[in-house]
Amino acid sequence: MNTHFRNMDEILALLPHLQEGATQVQETLIANLIMLSEIPAPTFEEEDRIKLLLQRMLECGLQNVSTDEAGNGVGIIQGKDPSRNILLVAHADSVYSEKTDHTISVLTDEVVGPGVADNSLGMAVLATLPNLLDTLGIEFNSNIVLLGSTKGLGSGNLDGLKFFMDNNRLPFDAGICIEGAQIGRLSYTSEGMFRASITCKLSEELEWQRVGESSAIIALNDVINRILEIPIPRRPKTSIVLGAVRGGKSYNVMATTSSLRFEVRSENAAMAEQIRGCIDDIVADIASKYNAKIAFNVVSIREPGGIAVGHPLVRNCRQVMEQLDLKPKIFPSISEVSELISRGLPAVTLGLTEAVNLHDLNETIRIQPIYKGLAQLLAMLFAIDGGFCNEPE
Repeated sequence: MNTHFRNMDEILALLPHLQEGATQVQETLIANLIMLSEIPAPTFEEEDRIKLLLQRMLECGLQNVSTDEAGNGVGIIQGKDPSRNILLVAHADSVYSEKTDHTISVLTDEVVGPGVADNSLGMAVLATLPNLLDTLGIEFNSNIVLLGSTKGLGSGNLDGLKFFMDNNRLPFDAGICIEGAQIGRLSYTSEGMFRASITCKLSEELEWQRVGESSAIIALNDVINRILEIPIPRRPKTSIVLGAVRGGKSYNVMATTSSLRFEVRSENAAMAEQIRGCIDDIVADIASKYNAKIAFNVVSIREPGGIAVGHPLVRNCRQVMEQLDLKPKIFPSISEVSELISRGLPAVTLGLTEAVNLHDLNETIRIQPIYKGLAQLLAMLFAIDGGFCNEPE
């Protein structure tokens, strides 16, 4: 296939061929998806999934395959110009532990199972891309650096990607982060965010007279009510998401422990920090009121930022999506793309297919839209490789 393009129009005209060509690797892609999905990979325990990714890369004939001290899996598809590099990232971890049944079901046009969209499909595309390029006879000028990043979710705080970027010596022209869902996703900015937990512990020797008046659940409820009273501005856009509450053991046992997991997002870093200060004050006040040990722990932080909507990388992404009859779903991200853009690297996050039941055990992706997602990905690699995503000097 001729991969020397004079302009974006020539890349856009190739999209139907790329979509059709992507169907030729369906068997390999689905096999990789099943194998990767059925390996438990909770955050900090991604080693087995990374080993399989590297094995599949080696079987594709890649020579530069390795892991680093953070457990990231790296493979390089060699280009003609060794001085140019494009980073393609998919996070390897999932929210499911080894106790979860990871059996995957493949139906006529669906794949069902925990984590297939977030983000086993992204990992499967990393494992399958060398086959796809070989099948279509595609060779890039740039090296394509494939990164299965570890420690991405929750308290992992993107530590795998951070380690890679701190220690990598390759200069990158741009980065693309791939997620299983949803196709049409286009993220090129990051919100300010902190993710935290509040744990409450009361003495186990509570006075019988105070039963019903004091418990870790009641104390935590007071914390939640006070958090909900914090004034939230409409501008800058800000939100507090209460994600999970736990507490107590049984009907007739006084609850001595409870916990809350939550997230604060804002377009303005100062506003997120202001809310953090308010929560600090609330926790101190409630702890004193109930004579309880209440701990407020921040597990991850993101700074707001991004590239402009008029950046050539974003503009070309939108052109490709529109040519594929996809309506761009534009929203900020706190995932891998936030780390890349915080380092000044032009980057976007793209979704690969349609999905439902996200983050449920019966998470489901559709197979047919994946080929459109792959065509979108190849087109953007062509665009970056051709220099069409560079900002004017």
